[in-house]
Formats: sequence, structure tokens, C-alpha cells
Amino acid sequence: MSLSSLRRLPSSEALLGDVLAQLTPRLAATAAQHDAAASFPHENFALLHQYGLISQVVPRAHGGGGAGLAEARRIIGAVAGGDPATALVLTMTYLQHRAIGRADTHWTEAVRRQVFASAVEDGGLINSLRVEPDLGSPARGGLPGTVATRVANGWRLSGRKLYSTGIPALRWLSVWARTDEPQPRVGVFLVPRPVRDTAGIRIVENWNHMGLRASGSHETVLDNVWIPPENAVDIREPSAWAPAGASQADVDANADQQAWMVVLLGSLYDAVARAGFNWIRAFVRERTPGSLGAPLATLPRVQEAIGEIAALLHASQALLEDAAARTDAGTPPTPTDSGLLKFTVTGNAIRAVELALQLSGNHGLSRNNPLERHYRDVLCSRIHTPQNDSILVAAGRVALGQ
Repeated sequence: MSLSSLRRLPSSEALLGDVLAQLTPRLAATAAQHDAAASFPHENFALLHQYGLISQVVPRAHGGGGAGLAEARRIIGAVAGGDPATALVLTMTYLQHRAIGRADTHWTEAVRRQVFASAVEDGGLINSLRVEPDLGSPARGGLPGTVATRVANGWRLSGRKLYSTGIPALRWLSVWARTDEPQPRVGVFLVPRPVRDTAGIRIVENWNHMGLRASGSHETVLDNVWIPPENAVDIREPSAWAPAGASQADVDANADQQAWMVVLLGSLYDAVARAGFNWIRAFVRERTPGSLGAPLATLPRVQEAIGEIAALLHASQALLEDAAARTDAGTPPTPTDSGLLKFTVTGNAIRAVELALQLSGNHGLSRNNPLERHYRDVLCSRIHTPQNDSILVAAGRVALGQ
């Protein structure tokens, strides 16, 4: 099969399945190497573009695959089963493509066309740069320290952003910033980043994390970076970003976007847990201690633990598939329910890998085996927005009728 076939037939389930079956082991072959060196897997994104996968969520009208959430979840799961750091960067691009592809987007058609064309033609990646050293996560409130200053021919941006996932390869930076006006507005400023670095953009290579080490989530410094006026794609009064100031269209868009984020991230970490499950099953079938004289898989306590892992992953699959189907049908879960989905699925994934580690003992913690890497990676699920405390407080208030 030609690897370019997927771009010609993006709606073929059989073809997509064949492509993803080829892709997962190819990504897995270099995942440990990139993890150990914390090196960015540029070659993986060249491969994804060759398969036509980077532009799968781009609307068909713009030359993309027009994938819904169920299909996007399937792709992310397959990529994460090979290399979750690569899947995280792809997830962020899919989320941006979904957000700017909606009919009610605030982005102009001309700017959208540029972003989509770069994805289709060149595999151009995009991510949102929001977190800052002083602000922390914008989800918890506060004005960003990154400032956009109006100049005669556009805007100039200055500030620092942490956790810029994929920054070694990003073609577009969707920067959360405030204006320098007496009454600041807040919103998204789109910074193009050609192959040659844009003047004023500097990457501080300080991503030295426990997990997802190959995601290139370095710090980015913006120093008086110029963008054209139309690239102030969505700036509003701060109150307009608050839930109380949102229009019904924004409320609906937020529910859809939350569902996409939770389902894709949930599918990513679920795939990491499944990779760990595959390894531990092979291990207990093959491991035959001299004191036992039979494989570990013959022990009832091992069978029980394997069954518990299977139950956790079965529940997660049902929840993720249901949320994806509902979202594709136009009735996404509420943001509160999406939060509970994230809490449950990521908790199941962590518990599944922890059970595998209990069965494997020292073998699972050895860097000669992949299970310790899967454990480090799956723990990263806790830090994505919404985080567990916010999820549970919101759910508690709903349950109490507050």
C-alpha cells in the first residue's frame, strides 16, 4: 500500500486501520531512544505527514480529512501506542484544528486558510502557548504577562511561555496575551514560525521532565515579535472570556472543545496503559521462576491482577467511545461530565500500570524494559487541564445543586 493513500481516501476505515497498524511499531522502535535522550522525534512528524495524518482533522473544504472525534481518537491511540510524546504534539494540533475549523470561530477565513494549507501541504503543526512562569495555567484565572503592543502595521508581542509542547517543530504559535491598552483586552495572537526562526523567538531548551521527555515542551521567549493586524485572531474584554460573560455559541463551543480535549488526552494515556498491559501479559506468560516451575501466568493472584487491569481498560474504552460518539452526534458531554471522564480514564490508566509494576517487580522498574517508561509517561496525565481538584470541586458543586 502507498503511504500517501490515506490522504486520498481519508474516510476508509479499513485503509486507516491498515495504516495505523503499520505506524504504531515504527514509532515504538525509536521511542525509548528519544525518551532517554529527551530528543525531539522530527522524523516521526515527517512520517505522520507522509501518512496524511497531521491534517486529518482539517475540514475537507480545506483539503483535510475532516475527521470527527471518533476517528481522531483512533489515530491518537495508535500513535500513543508507539510514542506518546509524538501523540501529545499531534493531539495539540488536532485540538487547534478543531477549534479554528468550527463555523462559529472568531478567526477570519484568510488566516484559517493559511493554517490549514500549511498542515495539508507541509505537515505544519500548531499549538497554543498559554502557561507562564508567574501566571501559571490561565485556566485558574489571571491576566497573562505576555503583552501585545499595537503598532502602525500590526502588533508586537513580548513575553515568556512555559511548556510549549512541540516547539522544536511548530509552524504556528497560538499565543495567549493581553494588550497594552488602558483597559486591556485578552486573547489569541497567531505567530507564524517559518522553517527559519522568526525574529524575536527564542527557545530555552529546559524541558527535562520525568515523562513525555521527547515532547519538546521547552520554554519560549517572545521578544518584540511582529505579527500582521489580522493575526490578532480573537481578542476580547476579559469578562467576555469568563463563563458568566459567554454567549450561548461560546458555551456550546466550549463543551465541544472540552470533549475533544478530554477524549483525545484520555485516549493517549489509555494507549500508554495498554502498551504496559501488553508487556506485562507477555512477561507473566514467559517468566518461569525456578521455585514455581511454571509461568507466572498460572498463578491465580496473577490472573486476578491481569483481570483487574482488563476491567479498568474495558471501562475506559466504553467511556471514551461513548463520549466520542455523543460529541460527533452534536451532543457532547457537559464540561463537568468531561472532567469526570478525564478523572476516571486517567485514574484507570495509572492504576493499570501500577498493577503491572506490582506483578513485574524489579523487572518492571528496570530501564531495560519499557514498563518504567510507560509508568513515567502515564503519570503525566494528572497535570493536564482540568486537574483533579478542579474536576472534583466542579462535580461536587453540581451534585450539591450549587
